Amino acid sequence: MGTPTFAVPILEALIKNYNVTLVVSQPDREKNRQGKLLPTPIKKLALDNNIEVFQPIKIKEDYQKIIDHHPDIIITCAYGQIIPDILLNYPKYGAINVHGSLLPHLRGGAPIHWALINGDKKTGITIMYMSSKMDAGDIISQAEIPILDNDNLDTLYPKLSNLGKDLLLKTLPDIINNQITPIKQDESKVTYGLNIKKEEEKINFNQKAINIHNHIRGLSSKPGAYCYLDNKRLKIYQAQVTNIPSKEEVGTIEKITKDSLMVATKDYLLEIKDIQIEGKKRCLVSNYLNGINKEELINKKLK
Repeated sequence: MGTPTFAVPILEALIKNYNVTLVVSQPDREKNRQGKLLPTPIKKLALDNNIEVFQPIKIKEDYQKIIDHHPDIIITCAYGQIIPDILLNYPKYGAINVHGSLLPHLRGGAPIHWALINGDKKTGITIMYMSSKMDAGDIISQAEIPILDNDNLDTLYPKLSNLGKDLLLKTLPDIINNQITPIKQDESKVTYGLNIKKEEEKINFNQKAINIHNHIRGLSSKPGAYCYLDNKRLKIYQAQVTNIPSKEEVGTIEKITKDSLMVATKDYLLEIKDIQIEGKKRCLVSNYLNGINKEELINKKLK
């Protein structure tokens, strides 16, 4: 049971090593330029391997097809709906989840985004038994990786996806052979990484430069952190912290180099390198600056 690209390596590994009888995915929602619905990444992979796909709108109300397949185990990874207890309790080997954080840290649907936004130095994968409470089940196994200074969502996402695949393949034989000792989560250490809300995508320049930098990389490249320049939405995909103290009001473009905009924050200038202006294609700031009067940009504010 899964939906986005994050779950693809996990399903690929299961198809190669086990008998996958049914794949459950969220309903198709993304459309191409012609307005045609696109299959979810997990649905596409399943169909390419001649595996039946089930896409209930509300799994709490529509789950009988899963039971009819008599699954020995249910494996979820970034599925996107709360699964009813009748399914969690049905399989012989239980229902397990491959989650993109070191639980109990960052329960929820966007743990990778929030690990970056929070400036965490490490993250990982947790495989746990599913329970009716979100990401609160007993831990079966975990694997950890460092978050590098140059990581963003686009780089950390596939690292964790592949780590999840490897950990699952290592863990499944122990589950099947009843050779595991699940560990209860410490509720006093629970934090949350819930799905990103629209208002959380907007950049607040009245913060330290490192916090803004982390916000930008935690949303790069999708959905993209944004602000406004001349009342036009400006998405920022890459920035770095300088050691130059800010002098102007926060959000002010204090300096322009050949390949960056230097913007005032609460402490240091933030060097912006990769952007997309509303109505235009994404580009490096060096290319953006080729087509405009740089002098007119100085002292303008990003809001």
